[in-house]
Amino acid sequence: MDTAAPTSPTSSTPDLSAIGAKHRALWASGDYPAVAAGLIPGLGATLVEAAGVAAGQRVLDVGAGTGNAAIPAALTGADVVASDLTPELLATGERIAADRGAHLRWVEADAHALPFEDGEFDTVLSCVGVMFAPFHERAAAELLRVCRPGGTIGLLNWTPEGFVGQLFATMKPFAPPPPPGASPGPLWGREDHVRGLLGDGVRELRAERRTVRFDVSDTPEAFREWWKRNYGPTIAVYRSLADDPDRTAELDAAFVRMLEETRTGGTWEAEYLLVTAVRA
Repeated sequence: MDTAAPTSPTSSTPDLSAIGAKHRALWASGDYPAVAAGLIPGLGATLVEAAGVAAGQRVLDVGAGTGNAAIPAALTGADVVASDLTPELLATGERIAADRGAHLRWVEADAHALPFEDGEFDTVLSCVGVMFAPFHERAAAELLRVCRPGGTIGLLNWTPEGFVGQLFATMKPFAPPPPPGASPGPLWGREDHVRGLLGDGVRELRAERRTVRFDVSDTPEAFREWWKRNYGPTIAVYRSLADDPDRTAELDAAFVRMLEETRTGGTWEAEYLLVTAVRA
C-alpha cells in the first residue's frame, strides 16, 4: 500500500518522508497477505479483466501490496511492474508470484512520486491501493503522468458507504488525527471524487459499484478480532489506545455494533467502485 514521497518539509508542505515511514510501518504490521488472500482474492483479476490487460502491454500496479492485481496481469503475458511503499509486502508478493509462475518486476515506490517516466505504461492499475495515499491530488496526478495517451487507467476502491468505509468511520473517533491536508481514503470510492481527481486527463470514464463477500468468520466478535489481528490500520488504532482501557473497550463495542449492523445472511458484503478510463 502506498503513501508518501520523500521531500523537505516547509511551512506549507507536509513532511511526506515522515508520513511515508509511518504508513510503511502500518502496512507492514499485522498480516496483510492474509487480508488479501482471505478477503479479496479475486478482486485483482476483476480489475485486470475490466481494464482489458493483455499480452505485450506495459502495465503498472500502484499500491500493489502482495500483487493482487499485478500477478493476474502478469499471467496474461503483460510486462508488469508492481510498485508499493512497503518492501515487506513486495517480498511476499514475489514469493506468491513465483509459486504461480508469474514473471514481473517488484519496485519499492511511492504513489505520490512514482519513479517512472512520463507515459511509460499502457495500463495503470490500482486495486484498493492508491486510495490509501493520503494526498489524493498528488497521487492522481502521478497515475495520469505515467500512463501514455490512449492508455487505460483502472481503479478498484472501497466506497464510503460500504463495509470498509464504515469500518474506517467507526475507527475514526478513536484514531490519531490524520496528517494536515490528507483526505479520507474511501473518497476514492465516490465516482464524483474520482472524476474530479482525474479531470480532463481522461475520457470515457466508466464507473460501476459492485460488492464482494467477506466470509472469514462466523460471529461479529470473532470478525472484530480478525481485523485487530491482521489489518494494519485497525492494529494502529488499537495501539494508539494501548494505555486507555476504557477507550479500547468503547472501540471494541462500537466495532461489534458496526459488524452486527452490516451483517447480512450470516456474512458480510463490501461495496467497491470499479473505474476504467482512457488517458486523454
